[in-house]
Amino acid sequence: MKRVSPQEAKRLMDEGYTYVDVRTEGEFLVAHPVGAINVPLGEMGPRGVVKNVDFVPFLRRIFAPDAKIIVGCASGSRSLHAGEMLASAGFTDVVDQRAGMAGARTAFGAIAEKGWEAAGLPVAQGADAGSFAAVKSRAER
Repeated sequence: MKRVSPQEAKRLMDEGYTYVDVRTEGEFLVAHPVGAINVPLGEMGPRGVVKNVDFVPFLRRIFAPDAKIIVGCASGSRSLHAGEMLASAGFTDVVDQRAGMAGARTAFGAIAEKGWEAAGLPVAQGADAGSFAAVKSRAER
């Protein structure tokens, strides 16, 4: 899985890649890369994280197997997992944005690499055309 910095991810978006934010809907609403779409890998339930079993099938409905996709999350863990799932499902041009929105941390909690927000890249807040509800609505048409 090719992993890129936040700056490289922004450059790829400018070249036509779609940024798929795999964080929860709530996390996406707080802050997300401008132009990103939200397809959660999981959501918080009463007993912890509930996996989105429709993650790969949903992405198959909205993207061709050769679509140019960047996956991102908060720190790079969930997105790496999501990217590997997509590659295993036959997607051929998936890139993982390491460090996510919040940044990658060392085992002791220090920032190892700045995330999208700390790198000063464009951030949106609240619901927009990339919100999961909006993406789902368009996919159902």
